[in-house]
Amino acid sequence: MGHARRERVAEALRDEISGLLRREIRDPRIGFVTLTGVEVSPDLSHAKVFVSVLGPEKAHAASLEALNRAARYLQRQVFKRLRLKKAISLLFVADEAVASGTRVEELLQEIHQAGADEEE
Repeated sequence: MGHARRERVAEALRDEISGLLRREIRDPRIGFVTLTGVEVSPDLSHAKVFVSVLGPEKAHAASLEALNRAARYLQRQVFKRLRLKKAISLLFVADEAVASGTRVEELLQEIHQAGADEEE
């Protein structure tokens, strides 16, 4: 499968799953979830859906569990709506890049503040 096709399928999956989560999934454990990306296998049979969750660490685990429980329903809906030739299995995983970026930003602010304090 070509790289461009996988990218198009990944983008379509992200858009469709995002819409389904907004409109149809009513599990309160999901909370404030942002889909940050989708990585599709070369044969288009598996997709990792990267998510970022706002809130405490406990909420992250609960949201991931709820998303993975809803994965079969989401798979069926995506298969129908995108008219794929074969079903694609979904796995929701935490996107650690967002948390890492936030931590780096916090550290940079601390360094900047420490430098400003030394100048005074």
